[in-house]
Amino acid sequence: MGEVLFAHVNGLMNAIPRRFPPPWSIEESSACFIVRDHDKQALAYVYFENEPGRRSSAKLLTRDEAFLVAVNIAKLPSVPRQILKDIQRPPNSASRDD
Repeated sequence: MGEVLFAHVNGLMNAIPRRFPPPWSIEESSACFIVRDHDKQALAYVYFENEPGRRSSAKLLTRDEAFLVAVNIAKLPSVPRQILKDIQRPPNSASRDD
């Protein structure tokens, strides 16, 4: 199983298994990069197009741009939770207190 987080619930410290255990990895397919968790669950698909004409009409990323986005997504489990909590979220979005 994956990493365990600890949270205060009703004044007690409780173990909570992570839903998407690290480390996260990146896999390349013909049209996208797939970010997967430790259990191989696909978490994100970052699409790209190498042909400039098709890329601009479809508004897709270059392969290099898509790779950089996938790398940054894959780094998220190592970002300190306090930094993630400080990021402004739109109203009615999911809580980061999990």
